[in-house]
Amino acid sequence: MVLPAAVRAESPGLWTLAWRRFRRDRVGMISLVVVLLFVALTLASAVGLIASDWAKEVGVSYAPPSFVGPANVSVPDERSPARDTSTGAALDDTDIVDPLREELIEIRKALAGGSSVESRAATLPFGGDKWGRDVLLKVVKGTETSLLVGLAAALLATVLGTVFGAQAGYFGGRIDDFFNWLYSVFTSIPYLLLILAIAAVLNQKGTSTVVLILGLTGWTGIFRLVRGEYLKHRVREYVQAADAIGATDTRRMFIHILPNVSHVVLVQLSLHVVLFIKSEVILSFLGFGVGVDTVSWGSMLNEAQNELLIGNWWQLAAATLAMAVLVTAFSLFTDALRDALDPRLK
Repeated sequence: MVLPAAVRAESPGLWTLAWRRFRRDRVGMISLVVVLLFVALTLASAVGLIASDWAKEVGVSYAPPSFVGPANVSVPDERSPARDTSTGAALDDTDIVDPLREELIEIRKALAGGSSVESRAATLPFGGDKWGRDVLLKVVKGTETSLLVGLAAALLATVLGTVFGAQAGYFGGRIDDFFNWLYSVFTSIPYLLLILAIAAVLNQKGTSTVVLILGLTGWTGIFRLVRGEYLKHRVREYVQAADAIGATDTRRMFIHILPNVSHVVLVQLSLHVVLFIKSEVILSFLGFGVGVDTVSWGSMLNEAQNELLIGNWWQLAAATLAMAVLVTAFSLFTDALRDALDPRLK
């Protein structure tokens, strides 16, 4: 039976139905709010509204969290000079009195914009690192780095996987054989070993380098799914009708077919954000990720492993907690998004 035009006009589309299903998922909505909060935090940090002075030394070395209280045993600052008990003059490493050392230290601090050790805080909200930098600000700045790397690398991998999969699935033949061969080459090597090998060969640290490494190696899963969707859709009636009216191959691939497989692409994009955030943490933890002048969750964990030896756990706890909350929220959001976009669900 053919429905009247008015009824057909009122029929909701795929995205409207998906949003209605997504709103009914309470866990999905909560995870979306958490993800949006992290994104807002990242944008605020990127434009300099918060955590712009994360590298400022505001506390004493290894300042404990405020809820723990000041340390019972003060940790001597590495840059504080020893003094001669009889004259009060500063001593150098060879126990020779240096009468100008105090003045030189004050000049260096003034040029660097630093403050004296006595004026630094004994405690910080979430503690301090070796140099007295606020761990909370480092976590915020690390969130910016890790999330931006995850989003940019996932977007690059999604674009490559979608374009390659569309070409292979739509045209078939030798083009399909070539992309299948390329896919087999990339998937024959364990993923972690592949990104570590490429990072070692490039031997260049930086955020853009990490994005390129992850994006150029992480497109294989998206390619496989998009190729399968294009193999299924290229023989359907609406594609044949577009061919009959003279639509070009490019138009049929990206105007007619792509909107019908966009739910697969969107879910894979969300999944790869989580994957690449964890991959960036691993690369930075092993020393192949961001540079020394950039902070990320991986670089914080790299520093924290040495701090644990002397009982300072707060930097490890802060970075791990932030990463766990974001990754868990993104994973739950992806599950809810997949359920909402599943066309088999009524």
